[in-house]
Amino acid sequence: MAASNTSNVRAHNEGAMRYNAKRDFLWLALRPWIFIPRLFQIISAVLILSTKILILGSNQEKSIQKDLAKSLLNTLTELGPCFIKLGQALSTRPDLIRRDWLDELTNLQDNLPTFPHSNALAILESELGAPAHQLFEEFPGKPIASASLGQVYKARLHGNYWVAVKIQRPDLIYVIRRDLVIIKLLGIISSPILPLNLGFGLGDIIDEFGRSLFEEIDYEREAENAKRFSSLFSNNTSITIPKVEEMVSSRKVITTSWINGTKLKDPEELEKKGFDTKSLIRTGVTSGIQQLLEFGYFHADPHPGNMFALAGEEGGPGHIAYVDFGMMDSISDQDRITLTGSIVHLLNKDFDLLAKDFQSLGFLSKEANLSKIVPAIEAVLGGQLGEEVESFNFKSITDKFSELMFDYPFRVPARFALIIRAVVSQEGLALTLDPSFKIIRVAYPYVAKKLLTGQTKEMLDILLDVIFDQNGGIRIERIESLFQVLTQDSHSSTKDLLPVAIRSLKLLLSSQGSKLRKNLLLASIKGDSINTTDIKAVIKLLTKTFRPAGIPVDMLQRINPLAA
Repeated sequence: MAASNTSNVRAHNEGAMRYNAKRDFLWLALRPWIFIPRLFQIISAVLILSTKILILGSNQEKSIQKDLAKSLLNTLTELGPCFIKLGQALSTRPDLIRRDWLDELTNLQDNLPTFPHSNALAILESELGAPAHQLFEEFPGKPIASASLGQVYKARLHGNYWVAVKIQRPDLIYVIRRDLVIIKLLGIISSPILPLNLGFGLGDIIDEFGRSLFEEIDYEREAENAKRFSSLFSNNTSITIPKVEEMVSSRKVITTSWINGTKLKDPEELEKKGFDTKSLIRTGVTSGIQQLLEFGYFHADPHPGNMFALAGEEGGPGHIAYVDFGMMDSISDQDRITLTGSIVHLLNKDFDLLAKDFQSLGFLSKEANLSKIVPAIEAVLGGQLGEEVESFNFKSITDKFSELMFDYPFRVPARFALIIRAVVSQEGLALTLDPSFKIIRVAYPYVAKKLLTGQTKEMLDILLDVIFDQNGGIRIERIESLFQVLTQDSHSSTKDLLPVAIRSLKLLLSSQGSKLRKNLLLASIKGDSINTTDIKAVIKLLTKTFRPAGIPVDMLQRINPLAA
């Protein structure tokens, strides 16, 4: 049987490294000697764990909860890479998982059982064409970390140049394909009785997970991802991306420069080493928002094992490094702009426009009757927002949004699976370091600055929606709210507000700002007379907001306002 399984693995690995649900289901269905024992193993493990949690979960004794956490960790570890990935996602959610369970689940990030060192050396030699001692000046006898898909060695490439060498686990393609078929089958069978209303079937979400997982195990793709990601942050000194060493990298081996930092998983350890956790959070979350809303290309697995704190300037922004670029994804320009607008519409309580955003993003069909849905959106999300928008976080949005999905024709487009995972993981990491963290306190000031500088036509259109009502009148309260976001943001210092003020002025006086100027002019004309009350109110708000920035007159004179 062992020889038979080995031949099955070899034949399966020779197939294309792409996820194909129908092909893989047929492959496994024709091999019941593989399918049935594995199915029984998964169901048995899940039932045993569920029973244990059901019986002991309410017991508050620390020893019992620690035992349950270890049982969960061991079950996920024994079931393999697909289930470990699920546990990694849970390990970033302190608002969903007990703190004492989280301490165990963080071991899934880089503290998993290793595979034999001899196997790792054999894979490295097969992939790179030479043994480790010929390729590296120094190669250790054991890995420094072991994760779900591979294990990492700290090696010396030349001189004093240290690198991280990640070697993929043996037979990984075979294992993942087998388990994804079974997971999807169990998901489809159980979805009718689960308390879920995803719109798209659970199978579609699993397919998206499968596609991303197969991209993650292609290290040549990961190398390209790392180089692209690095180029996006090339001018940002607060973000470090390791350099890929292509001469000693392949499809199953990837070598990058070594990151000498502290992992973002233990707030006490970070504080002991003198790091400002709030500053690190701000850098991490801001970079995440920038990836999603500006670059349209994002790290979809920002768990604490993939992010490090690095030493930075004292009193400056937090300095972090990203590693592991296997799970990356893109968002279309249209979706990116619509998401940005939806944040503004949500916080401004423009529920009509928010409903249209949902349609554009695919959460509502184009044929949906918005006249019935808008009041429901307002009842659920509007009441939650209240007056304290800064207290609103992504978790509260998704909790409230789920209420709508049971009664109205909402659905979650499969393409948003990794986006949601990335945002949830980012927020979960921040909550781990600072339980009082609210993502909207970082997201909205970022969006506000982008709106006021109108860097694209789409951003300018969103700004016009904020400033002017349907009748062309100026929404003074909205402008005031936008400015308050900037002045209340603890990091919007003179240094930050000055470039915002200059770019805003350039926008207003540039050719791109012609529509904005025209709308302001029309807003001042009431009937047959000119009413400058609203314009004066806007000028007063501008003076009040940007005076602290100390904009020097000579600097304003150097601006070329007519530059396109």
